[in-house]
Amino acid sequence: MKLSNVLSSVNQVEKSKFLNFIDRICVDAMDCDKALAKSVKNIDGQLKNASNGEIIQLFNLVLPHFERLVRQQLALTGAQADVLVKILSRDGNCIAKISWIERLYTKELTKINSRAREIKELISSAAVDESFGEAKRLAIYHACLVEAFKNDERINREAKITDDERGILNVVARQLGITDDDRTAVEHLVDPVPKTGVQDCIDKLREFGLLFVSRKHQTIYVPDEVVSLLLRLQGRDLSGRHLLRILRTFSDAELSNVLKSHDKRIRGIERTQKLKTIQDMGLTATQILCQDMHADDASLNERKDRLKTLIDDLNLATEKLGTTIEERCALIIDSLNTSTDAEFNALSAAGYKELYQALKEHIPKFVSRVKEEYEIEDNLELDVERLKGLTITPHDILFMLSNEEVKELKESMGVTKRGNARFVILECFAHATDKLIEHYELLACRDLAGLKAKGIEISEPELGVKFEEVTKAIFEELGFDVDEDLRRSINTAKDQADIMISLSEDDIIIGEAKTSKNGDFAKYSSTSRQIKAYVSRCEAAGKRVAQVLIIAPRFSTDFIESAEMDTEVNISLLEADGLKKILEAYKARRRPNFSAKLLTKGGLLKADLIAKNI
Repeated sequence: MKLSNVLSSVNQVEKSKFLNFIDRICVDAMDCDKALAKSVKNIDGQLKNASNGEIIQLFNLVLPHFERLVRQQLALTGAQADVLVKILSRDGNCIAKISWIERLYTKELTKINSRAREIKELISSAAVDESFGEAKRLAIYHACLVEAFKNDERINREAKITDDERGILNVVARQLGITDDDRTAVEHLVDPVPKTGVQDCIDKLREFGLLFVSRKHQTIYVPDEVVSLLLRLQGRDLSGRHLLRILRTFSDAELSNVLKSHDKRIRGIERTQKLKTIQDMGLTATQILCQDMHADDASLNERKDRLKTLIDDLNLATEKLGTTIEERCALIIDSLNTSTDAEFNALSAAGYKELYQALKEHIPKFVSRVKEEYEIEDNLELDVERLKGLTITPHDILFMLSNEEVKELKESMGVTKRGNARFVILECFAHATDKLIEHYELLACRDLAGLKAKGIEISEPELGVKFEEVTKAIFEELGFDVDEDLRRSINTAKDQADIMISLSEDDIIIGEAKTSKNGDFAKYSSTSRQIKAYVSRCEAAGKRVAQVLIIAPRFSTDFIESAEMDTEVNISLLEADGLKKILEAYKARRRPNFSAKLLTKGGLLKADLIAKNI
């Protein structure tokens, strides 16, 4: 969930720690950062009175200072914070109950304890083993860590590892090939991770501006921007879900090469276990792509050609290939790190829901597997909106499945088209939405027989929901930011807005999609009560409602007149076939001239005129 949506989901009190930390950075940095000083001056120096848009703008400006200060604070906080940061930066944990994070912490601590015992035995064996193997390397790192931790005691200070010492230890670990999970286990031998005090540590991380806590719902929110920062602080260049995509394309021999590079066992190990072991090792994608995956005798050209093939296997749209292996590696990593928005846009909300439903039908215990893969709470109801809030794209879901499972899925769905199975399946669901858009008017009029005649199988209770989903898909194709995170944060059990379109950080359009089987839509009084409740909730969350847009098959004369005379809210009306005409005109132009202002004129919009002038 992006920072803008998190800010809309929490109240002013719950924002306070984040704002205090930002304010502290601003005070320290304004003297040397003129752009930052100007932004603070624009909000009169009162950060608590700033809009969400101003807060985000300020956060982007202070990000380098923010990252530096967070690094310093975490270095002084101890091993418990390191473990929590590792958990909170993993895919699926950016929105979670406090109790669930505590359970994940206990689980992580059990794993650390187990590995620490194994390492202790290895270190003992290093004394008699003169070879420079895993045991020797772990013993060297352990000795360095003990020295860094204990040296303070010689000058009568509390034993701890400073930020500078941590940086040196990280270099030592990289040079010795010590993996991330082994580093944590070795440190646990020297400075044991506490079993209790998780809540206190969460409060400390909140004071550093790293997370928000909703006391009412006992829920932790970690914005996507902060997750990226935490990954950088851990020295990781890709999230776990993106690293898994890369590993899925590897042959068994390449996976074995990675494991051999770090003295891990490969004989008799199944492919699934190889993948899990590599993921748990905490290796950087750069190290895997530039070094570990390749055979020792592979030439430079062979390594570069393999990365070129990898770009094709991942279907990455890169403008160039790069001339060196380092450049190609950087292109792959940058493309994956910036792929999320494009992947959500490639499949509409309706298409994503249809894909999710199909996977539930074709893959045994699919929902349980998603929860296990992304560490989502067991008793939580999982749907597409939740997945989008966790920044899990349709691509992520399909790459969660093994290569064999995806091939079987393609066959069971009756997909005959050749090509990469995952991307062919995604293309099918993109086309399914296109078919519904093609017959959008029939959907608006609830013409069940007409839809079936066009080969669209749909039940009558689903018509309203499908119309809403396809309307969102049309707005997405028109280039609008259909903000599901905001909609979810604004909606209550009683008030359920259909569509939220973000025009900027603070300006939005509220959309309502209404089907009507019996001619013109005429229910103005009930619709008016609904939209005014939505407007009030949005304004209470700091959003300015630029327009309310109602889409229906047609409107009665009374409805049109009532909307035009309503002085409390600005209402525009748009007929379903008119919205479709606008989309067709938009797609027909190479450089369409279309703006949200065309939808904010008020009253019944003249779709033919809008389409003509796009």
